Amino acid sequence: MPRRCELTGKAVQTGNLVSHSNHKTRTRFLPNLCNVALISDVLQRKVRMRVSASALRTVEHRGGLDAFLSKASDAGLSRGALAIKREVAKKLAAGG
Repeated sequence: MPRRCELTGKAVQTGNLVSHSNHKTRTRFLPNLCNVALISDVLQRKVRMRVSASALRTVEHRGGLDAFLSKASDAGLSRGALAIKREVAKKLAAGG
């Protein structure tokens, strides 16, 4: 299972820990991922995803999973999130 947010694409970053003496040590900065069940109002079901804490706050700020996916670009979304985005768009186009 990759360490990547399914909604924003936020992944592991690398960098240096720099001491007071300017000694550099390579390290990995991991995203704060949470296993959550987000509710889709249009599909009327729960969707289990692994998202970062910042993405979870953004979903709540935008008004839920459906609103977030409608505004999100396809580049950062995972395959599962893209499938859900297509389902939501299809249901909304059908008048659901």
